[in-house]
Amino acid sequence: MDTLIEFAAETETPITEADWQIAHAIAQTLVQQEMDVNELGKAIAYLRFAIQQNPENAGTRFFNYLKTLVSQGKSIGHSGKTPEYYRNLDKACRTHLQPYQAKPLILLHILGWTARLIRYYKEGGVIGEPLTTPQTAPAASTQVQESERQAEIRTIAQNQNFQVGQQIAATVKNVKGKEVTYELPGGIKLTVKEPKKYGELSVDDSVQVEILELRENGIPKKVKLVS
Repeated sequence: MDTLIEFAAETETPITEADWQIAHAIAQTLVQQEMDVNELGKAIAYLRFAIQQNPENAGTRFFNYLKTLVSQGKSIGHSGKTPEYYRNLDKACRTHLQPYQAKPLILLHILGWTARLIRYYKEGGVIGEPLTTPQTAPAASTQVQESERQAEIRTIAQNQNFQVGQQIAATVKNVKGKEVTYELPGGIKLTVKEPKKYGELSVDDSVQVEILELRENGIPKKVKLVS
């Protein structure tokens, strides 16, 4: 699925400032709704397939596909939350992406970056409220938002001085299957797999985790439950 997302994000189709704002708005909204990015990945895969078959009607087929997911969610979903994922994805796409129905390559491009941004926001936390429409924000709002978050991350890294092997306090924010989302000091959210201990955890549990890997900016990239 990651390969499809990379394809969507790296296509040479140009992306404008308004397109960027839309990608950020959708990503922030879906993160707050605890969207499973894999479901978005499947929608991206369908859109890419539709474009390869016939780009002229690919956008229309994509929105019809989302509508089908919503109507058939209970029968085709693999978990109790799947129908909700479908409804949220359909609503977000119809709210922000309807004007791109006749421009499937740009639509694919925006969705690819949306998937990347969802992962970014899940790991770093969403800053501020979701953008409602691209017209409501100034042209440079996306760039300002990113630079503010980068500055905040640098400050957190400097203040916390995280180290590989260090054990730190964390709070369980979400448990979905074997994936657990921890909130670390500084408000950093990190989702990792806990295949052996996920069943012992509940939301709002206070736990200790060990840092296994750091990013270049000094923020933990991978942790595991200690106690």
